[in-house]
Amino acid sequence: MLTVTCVNVNGLRAAAKKGFVEWLAGTSADVLCLQEVRAEPHQLPEPVRAPDGWHVVHAPAAAKGRAGVSLYTRREPDRVRIGFGSTEFDASGRYVEADLPGVTVASLYLPSGEVGTERQDEKIRFMGEFLTHLKDLRERAAADGREVLVCGDWNIAHQQADLRNWRANQKNSGFLPEERAWLTRVFDATEGGYVDVVRALHPEGEGPYTWWSYRGRAFDNDSGWRIDLQAATPGLAAKAVKGFVERAATHAERWSDHAPVTVVYDLQGPART
Repeated sequence: MLTVTCVNVNGLRAAAKKGFVEWLAGTSADVLCLQEVRAEPHQLPEPVRAPDGWHVVHAPAAAKGRAGVSLYTRREPDRVRIGFGSTEFDASGRYVEADLPGVTVASLYLPSGEVGTERQDEKIRFMGEFLTHLKDLRERAAADGREVLVCGDWNIAHQQADLRNWRANQKNSGFLPEERAWLTRVFDATEGGYVDVVRALHPEGEGPYTWWSYRGRAFDNDSGWRIDLQAATPGLAAKAVKGFVERAATHAERWSDHAPVTVVYDLQGPART
């Protein structure tokens, strides 16, 4: 069994003070993908910088206090790569991948964007380069007999079922038609070739949401977005037996505005059909 969890921590130093350390001590995950770490490794407290029982790689952004991704693995990776060969984005703290036996796992923090600003232009440029990387990664892995799993904050709600208040957000970054069309290409069997694992496990109904604004009563009302995804190559996606969002019991118990997304893969079992 391979259990993989991804979560945007909304600042790892802050999360560590609000319950992340205790959560980490209790998780059964074999791989943990973090986004929006927002710290240099030396700034992190020891229990999260290099916790016992984990091999950790941190990929901070060159811009201090922004972005940052990390990968925690129970076993030492065979190879680690920071960035995806992009001149513009490799130092932006948005992508790190590691090779484990039979699978390459990556932590992704896709730019959030903002309509009418340079931030949205940056997001579009990132998406263009990253789709090319996803296809190349899938093809290289297939040639080596490996699977791929890209986990993280994709900052796009793909379908209406992935966003509670979708009608009011059709002109906002994260639910723009062009963003959703791009994610469709990622999940198109003839192009990107990846599978939205949690949606495949839960094809009916809304959610499960993974992010709720701190404003108002969004969390209490479950008025959220499903933007934290595990995207896998089909062979690995077919091995997923359970996927769920680790939603806090109460607003006060949250240590991030996102919740962890966990999927259990039965690597030895029969593939789901």
